[in-house]
Amino acid sequence: MPERKESLEQLVLTRVMRLNATIHGLVFGLVAGLALFIATNWLILKGGPIGPEGEPIIGPNLWLLSQFFYGYSVTFVGSLIGFAYAFAVGFVAGFLIAQIYNWIVDFREYRARRSA
Repeated sequence: MPERKESLEQLVLTRVMRLNATIHGLVFGLVAGLALFIATNWLILKGGPIGPEGEPIIGPNLWLLSQFFYGYSVTFVGSLIGFAYAFAVGFVAGFLIAQIYNWIVDFREYRARRSA
């Protein structure tokens, strides 16, 4: 009986350690997208100093994302475009992190079973 209990505990521990890559990707994507959306709209509402052309200078550092995200700008429409890009990048990053983590868990489990 104690041997069966240990194997059940090992099974539960192994199953708990795995991550759902799709859910992980969705969460990372939503967090990244919302962060960029909120940061962009916060800067729009806050405003900025008036530049030499008479227009406000809003978020010059955040504007640099337009070098990577085609169509992004520090405007409301740009925040929606940025949300989509950040969601996609966050999804891929979260999915890959969970997938790599699961591969490592599988590899360690395989080594543990092989050595036992």
